[in-house]
Amino acid sequence: MTPTPGDHVQSLARGLAVIRAFDADHPRQTVSEVAAATGLSRPAARRFLLTLVDLGYVRSDGNAFWLTPRVLDLGYSYLSSLSLPELAGPHLEALTAKVHESASVSILDGDDIVYVARVPVSRIMAVSITIGTRFPAYATSMGRVLLAGLNDHELDDHLARVSPVALTEHTKTTVRELREEIDRVRHDGYCIVDEELELGLRSLAAPVHGRDGAVIAAINISTQSARYSVDAVHADLLPHLQTTAAEITADLARTPNSH
Repeated sequence: MTPTPGDHVQSLARGLAVIRAFDADHPRQTVSEVAAATGLSRPAARRFLLTLVDLGYVRSDGNAFWLTPRVLDLGYSYLSSLSLPELAGPHLEALTAKVHESASVSILDGDDIVYVARVPVSRIMAVSITIGTRFPAYATSMGRVLLAGLNDHELDDHLARVSPVALTEHTKTTVRELREEIDRVRHDGYCIVDEELELGLRSLAAPVHGRDGAVIAAINISTQSARYSVDAVHADLLPHLQTTAAEITADLARTPNSH
């Protein structure tokens, strides 16, 4: 069903914008800060915040506001219906036991990837990755796998919309470079990103397919560049990753409520 302008509930959109205003860099905010982040007037921001307090999604000390764990319920309903995290978990455990490296599954949400399942072996990144962590799709192996699964029109829209920035000296930031990388992923069926998201980090990703054959998720292995050369990633990690991706895909095909 395609929504029409008359179907848009502005107050709901604004309330969700208030929730999204809080992140790792801004966990506690005043009314004025939320208003500035969302484009709402200060009185409107205050009304939304107090409503969220009343519903239990936000707490306040009278000056600052912060999210409560109840906001996780908003995402849990979707993740539960997808079945992906539950199905992927045992496969990720088995994969990490074989390769002794961290493994994750993510989905595409707008222009970002969102982690929905993860088994860490050791902390190899400067930032902590947990369920719900987001990264820009263009700079990640899982992101490029998910972008490769889009149709040409959707990919064109994405590349026209995003403004890539160099996260490291190796990050590919031009449309031409990104399109070449995504075309390569479409041809090869996997993606390696070498120190583009973070220096010293090398990652490998492959697609997970739904029952209709569409790419619905990506699975990856992350390692330190000092541990594996690109050639070693191909030889030692890729076969295990592709086998695990195929196993998750097969499990999803047997699950009635999988997407």
